[in-house]
Amino acid sequence: MTADLLEVFNARSGVVSCVGAGGKKTTMFRLAKAHTGRVGITATAHIEFFPRSLEATNYIGDERDLLDAIKNDKHSHAIAFAKPSERFGRRAGVSLEAIEKFKDVGHFDLMLIKADGARGRLIKAPAEHEPVIANCSDTIIPILSAKVIGVPLTEEIAHRVEKISAVTGLKAGEIIEPIHIARLLASPEGSLKNTESGKVVPLINMIDDAELEKVARDAAIEALKLTDRFDKVVLAAMKNEQPIVDVVKR
Repeated sequence: MTADLLEVFNARSGVVSCVGAGGKKTTMFRLAKAHTGRVGITATAHIEFFPRSLEATNYIGDERDLLDAIKNDKHSHAIAFAKPSERFGRRAGVSLEAIEKFKDVGHFDLMLIKADGARGRLIKAPAEHEPVIANCSDTIIPILSAKVIGVPLTEEIAHRVEKISAVTGLKAGEIIEPIHIARLLASPEGSLKNTESGKVVPLINMIDDAELEKVARDAAIEALKLTDRFDKVVLAAMKNEQPIVDVVKR
């Protein structure tokens, strides 16, 4: 399915926050590459070093230095920025209070924010302090991987197993079914937590074959029955040349 990524994800302008697991950075970087305007890329949680493939100017420093650097950079199409961190291979996120300042001084047409962490897992539910979503977010993209459907709920694939259990009713070690994905996507304590500020566009990612597409579609259909906070669920494989598999609508 050929589709306009920016249109599908409501990401032509404004602030877009990505949460969940199984493709936050990949999604952010694809959206940044697709946009023809000026794009800011950052995080309010820890984030891995920005890859060279991102093709963005990088600034790392405290918030005052970042604001000065971004303000004085008049020419970069994409700017990726964060604070230094003592964690190996990580940068620290910027504060919620500074997000609007960064958008204003950077004159960004689109600002992309990684708003929580998942430790490389494929599915998660948020802890009490998560996600860290800026109030100025126009769009929130909750993400999870289709590859968890049909496999047991374990710490190998899931971040915060106990939180997922509380939201979905699924016990650790039990098989994840489409209904559990639907409950997670539709729950105010799951994928919808702290999303009140903007339009929600859930993404079920990593759909690499027909079987995954089928079970992901089942999950999307059930999720749309459980909430009115979103009116579509995107099915995709965000690393593919043509990433959008389908858009399941109400």
